[in-house]
Amino acid sequence: MVAMLLIGYYAYKRTSSHSDYMLGGRGLTPGVAALSAGASDMSGWLLMGLPGAIFDEGFRAAWIAIGLSLGAYLNWLYVAPRLRTFTEVANNSITIPGYFENRFGDRTRVLRIFSSLVILIFFTFYIASGMVAGGVLFENVLNMNYTTGILVLVGVTLVYTLVGGFLAVSWTDVVQGMIMMVALVLVPIVTLITLGGPTEAVSEVRAIDPSMLNLFTGMSAIGIISFLGWGLGYFGQPHIIVRFMALTTSKGAKKARHIGMSWMIISLLGAVFTGMIGLAYYAQQGMEIADPETIFIQLGNILFHPIITGFILAALLAAVMSTVSSQLLVTSSSLTDDLYKTFFRRQASEKELVAVGRIAVFIITAFALSIAWVQPSSILDMVSYAWVGFGASFGPVVLLSLFWRRMNTWGALAGIISGAVVVVIWSQFDFSSRIGLSENLYELIPGFIVSVIMIYAVSLLTAAPTSKTVEQFDEVKRLS
Repeated sequence: MVAMLLIGYYAYKRTSSHSDYMLGGRGLTPGVAALSAGASDMSGWLLMGLPGAIFDEGFRAAWIAIGLSLGAYLNWLYVAPRLRTFTEVANNSITIPGYFENRFGDRTRVLRIFSSLVILIFFTFYIASGMVAGGVLFENVLNMNYTTGILVLVGVTLVYTLVGGFLAVSWTDVVQGMIMMVALVLVPIVTLITLGGPTEAVSEVRAIDPSMLNLFTGMSAIGIISFLGWGLGYFGQPHIIVRFMALTTSKGAKKARHIGMSWMIISLLGAVFTGMIGLAYYAQQGMEIADPETIFIQLGNILFHPIITGFILAALLAAVMSTVSSQLLVTSSSLTDDLYKTFFRRQASEKELVAVGRIAVFIITAFALSIAWVQPSSILDMVSYAWVGFGASFGPVVLLSLFWRRMNTWGALAGIISGAVVVVIWSQFDFSSRIGLSENLYELIPGFIVSVIMIYAVSLLTAAPTSKTVEQFDEVKRLS
């Protein structure tokens, strides 16, 4: 935490303009962009949720990791370089809502308003969920009071985000991401050595249930498609794709892709094997675990010296803080650039905008903290809705805006609305069974498909883009 605060102070000395505060002056190196995107993406789910699922269900739960890896790879391959170029050409857009407005020449401001509100609502609850996770971590692992834990977590995260802005968030993400990866490599390897090697681990798991070693056991085609469908969410996550916009040049996307995917694959493999090897270890020792999602923590407590255990617990804290800070800054930038500057103070100075951005960080933190304070269980549902909602509503709009010249404002708006609506009603009204499916289809998939169809249909049924918008698209195509 002290290190995070020092990085925040260093970033503060490097931040002078509104663009610096919100987007790091588009000066992120490929390594920083890649690790920052990975750390802000992978929250406590990577260290707790995924190992717990593998512990419970075996390798078949790894399909979600495969889907996420594919989605992240395609995001870096197709979206990153093009979005970096397009956001600069499109009036130097520094937020996603701003990009939507400038990409389509939307003078009505409806795209900016609607997408800003979606970000503000979803991310406030998303941030609150991270605070809850941090409070629970302090409470259950460090034996601290829940509210004290939240205040410590929020206090440190707020200070370095408030002071250092985008650079502080990105640089701290790099440190936090490396801590997470090292811990996820360390835990399964030491556990495997303690077990007696791979052969012993496989034998223990096979004795419990041989099918747990099979990736396809108990998986239907719909189940596999649903797990792989998680990867579609990447195209619309503002806190991830904003890293693409902050790259120094679009050419850096290739190197960033290699670094980012290496980090992600190593970390995901570490999480998967933590769950599976942890299962073998518990079986060998004749032990039981109350909550499989704590297997990463339990192995750290059992097998390591307290100093190393502290490092492992720091990885959990890093996962929570990296996600909270990234989402906090994206929400702040939307409030500042897309609402305050656009509708209240168009001629605001750089100094004023930076000050407003910092005030916005504080206000959003206060709102999220008020929600997290009572530790509501329903927030977990809001988190899943946020990932799916952003993926289905923003994802298709981002993708088609980069590669389809004929797309217009009304097509984009139709895509955002229809994707969000389908996601909300799909599970509520059990549409999977209504259309004859044997099991539930992950709502992101139909939401994404409907959004694409609506973008295409509405764009063709309404007026074609202006010549200026078409020329802008062609300029980006030439530069890409």
